[in-house]
Amino acid sequence: MNRPVLTFVLRRVAATLALLVALSLLVFALLYLAPGDVARTMLGTRSVTPEALAQVRARYHLDDPFLVQYWRWLTGVVTGDFGTSIRTGGPVGPLLLDRTGVTAAVSGLAFLLSILAGVPAGVATAVRRGRLLDRVVVTASVVGVSAPGFAVGLILLYVFALGLGWFPVYGTGTGFLDALWHLVLPAVALALGLGAFVVKLTRAAVVRELDQDYVTFARGRGLSERRVLRLVLRNAAIPIVTSLGLMVAYLFGGTVLIEVTFALPGLGALIEESVLFKDIPVVQALTLVVALVVSVTALAVDLSYLAIDPRVRTRAVRG
Repeated sequence: MNRPVLTFVLRRVAATLALLVALSLLVFALLYLAPGDVARTMLGTRSVTPEALAQVRARYHLDDPFLVQYWRWLTGVVTGDFGTSIRTGGPVGPLLLDRTGVTAAVSGLAFLLSILAGVPAGVATAVRRGRLLDRVVVTASVVGVSAPGFAVGLILLYVFALGLGWFPVYGTGTGFLDALWHLVLPAVALALGLGAFVVKLTRAAVVRELDQDYVTFARGRGLSERRVLRLVLRNAAIPIVTSLGLMVAYLFGGTVLIEVTFALPGLGALIEESVLFKDIPVVQALTLVVALVVSVTALAVDLSYLAIDPRVRTRAVRG
């Protein structure tokens, strides 16, 4: 890797780190300003004395200035200490690790299904635009994008779990194959909307490239349709990859409702429980984790441009 490209990469990494710090400060400020007394929440609904409230505030440093509290939390996060859960009384880090596996499995499986189905379908409709296949797939993708994930999940549960009995209704199962079987319906429910989005974006990118002059020139030179399509897909790769990176945020948002619908003990269910209980340390850690995943994905997408498009590498070297 030459020096200009390395400088480009380091600049992107620095911008990502700055964005994460800004997001963490914003989230901490919003939770700090949220109505309600954390100390009273920790002591429950029973009547408490002012002395008990003062002890709780002193133990968790709730009376410290805002910036002092934020700096203490941020330095703890850097060392791997996300604080103590108000709801469970245990450390937040292990709690997140226990729930991450389910969310990662559902999101990863849904992402894989949406790519395997959405990209080929988008290319096929772009090549056959205006025909019956194009109209059918585009209509289905509009319906898929519009349908809420939890509603699709309920329909899948009713038909394939309760009606036909092919899939389990809830839970994560035991063993690899059983656990994978339990996650099929949640992943499909999440992938339907995501895959429809991939179809529309892929079709738009490929159609735009098919209308370019270089395609007419390539066909005029006698290149086969397979080679022409290969050129088109290479030039359409950047908007497609960009859209796939942006959909990571959609995955996390959709997973919250899907996990609640299918009673899966993942990060989505943990977010719901923590917000309802006002478990601020857990909410802060979860928000930071989601921001980290989205930011790292966006960074990976930016860096992938260097490998996909030589023009980006040239601009990076010149810059």
